Amino acid sequence: MARATGSTFGQVGKSTTRAALGSPWMERMARAGYAARGVVYALVGLLAVQAAAGGRRHPTDTRGALQAIAGQSIALLWLIAAGLFAYAVWRIVQGFLDREHKGTDLKGLAQRAGRVGSGLIYGSLGIAAVRLARGAHRVSGGQSSYQEWTAKLMSEPFGRWLVAGVGIGVIAGGLFQIYRGWTEKFRKEIRLQEMDATERKLAINSGKLGLIARGIVFLVSGWFLIQAALRTDPSQARGLAGALAALAGQPHGTLLLGLVAVGLIAFGAYSMLLARYGRIAA
Repeated sequence: MARATGSTFGQVGKSTTRAALGSPWMERMARAGYAARGVVYALVGLLAVQAAAGGRRHPTDTRGALQAIAGQSIALLWLIAAGLFAYAVWRIVQGFLDREHKGTDLKGLAQRAGRVGSGLIYGSLGIAAVRLARGAHRVSGGQSSYQEWTAKLMSEPFGRWLVAGVGIGVIAGGLFQIYRGWTEKFRKEIRLQEMDATERKLAINSGKLGLIARGIVFLVSGWFLIQAALRTDPSQARGLAGALAALAGQPHGTLLLGLVAVGLIAFGAYSMLLARYGRIAA
């Protein structure tokens, strides 16, 4: 009897949790998160355009974009922080409660784990935004933090293989991003039928260009992770800023960096459109 009662309470608790997380609040959190992500990526792209044009020494990453926002408006930075936390919660909920019905097979679990991982990354970015808003001059992260993380992972048993595995996973993610962009699979994420002709064209073009550019950055980052594993050298690892800098160092690097930078701005624009028109599995 006690066991049955406990089971009943457990089922009621789970049902209540799912009902709460399926409320309009979860959809609002997702939309706020898309908007915040869009602002951050658009700014990363703009700063990379400046680097390609010679106005900056180096491109920057998402934390560098937050520092740029902090230099202009603390109020906006607080809004971005709130949006990033909202996005983090939504992604983690997606992964744990399987709001997209990915299932429990190997592919489904990998996709759900990716949602949780994305949530943790954006949550850490939200923490960085809060620290900057509260007066920190700089936040941990960026290239040095990426290399420190690689070194720590490499120090574990089979660490080189772990780093190589992560690199392969990042490359796979990049290829998937490029595939989604090139084939326009992202169309199902957004309510194109509710847009006017101009918005529809902007959504399709920004989604296509943005996902391909983001995928290229993933490919470069994953390649450097594999190089770090092969050479047992964590300093070879590159995050977003390092990947952009590596593109700039190639033949015709200014053009390459400029194109990818424009793509990241496009990804930011597409994220902002998702904030209004996205299909949210809340």
